[in-house]
Amino acid sequence: MKITLTGSLGRIGTPLAQILIKEGHTVKVISSNPARTNEIKALGAIPAIGKLQDTGFLASSFKGADIVYTLTPPADYFDHGLDLLGYYKELGNSFAEAVLKSGVKRVVNLSSIGAHLEKGNGILEGTFHVENSLNNLPEDVSVTHIRPTEIYYNLFQFVNMIKEHGIIGSNLAEDDRNAWVSPRDIAAAIADEIDTLPSSSRKVRYVASEELTYKEVARILGSAIGKPDLQWVMITDDQLLQSLESAGMQPTIAKGMVEMYEAIHSGLLYENYNLHKPETFGNVKMKDFANEFATVYNLE
Repeated sequence: MKITLTGSLGRIGTPLAQILIKEGHTVKVISSNPARTNEIKALGAIPAIGKLQDTGFLASSFKGADIVYTLTPPADYFDHGLDLLGYYKELGNSFAEAVLKSGVKRVVNLSSIGAHLEKGNGILEGTFHVENSLNNLPEDVSVTHIRPTEIYYNLFQFVNMIKEHGIIGSNLAEDDRNAWVSPRDIAAAIADEIDTLPSSSRKVRYVASEELTYKEVARILGSAIGKPDLQWVMITDDQLLQSLESAGMQPTIAKGMVEMYEAIHSGLLYENYNLHKPETFGNVKMKDFANEFATVYNLE
């Protein structure tokens, strides 16, 4: 099949492209960075360099593809001029318009846990709007939304906290349970969806590698970095907000971050996931990621 991937060669895009190319598919990779051209070619893929907001470029890159994979790249939360919700809405509309113009009939979209919520999901609110834009495509266009749970590498944000204060934590309780996922397991799930004929025109698939309490997360990471007694400590919403803003995060986004964690604590973020859990979890567990965490921890 001819497959066009957005998202360049990131933590998910690289293993995804490798899987698809190994399976014999013709893969085109869209990147906004011309410096990625040779790297994309080295993988055996076709580079397409341009911006996702350029609908004309996107449509021409999608044209002729059997399937397109859409991904909203991470935004800079420290950019005080960023309209995060507007950024998501613009890309969602660009994806949908490009699909219509190109005539593509299958879309696999990387979304997120919490995308079922229009409000109350904090910084994940935009994922709802991207899904909605794609769901409004004609019914003859098949759309599958991949909703990963929290990705392991988000835990890198706690390296400095552990080093400076000897604890790890946020506005979540140590007994709160979260589902975690590896980028490699996400890539495998996307590839599986691409290789599977859709059973309906609209589908949602959750992807997770392991469910753990935050106390268990602290124990696993602590053991990996030589701090077996590392404790998860719950702080207040105001304390977290102040910490994020002091670090330079845009205040509106910082509030959204706090709200997202509140939604994990209350169970709101995972209400739909709990009704539609993955049939099987991914292969990469927290103890596997802990080795990567320890490497980063010891370098900084």
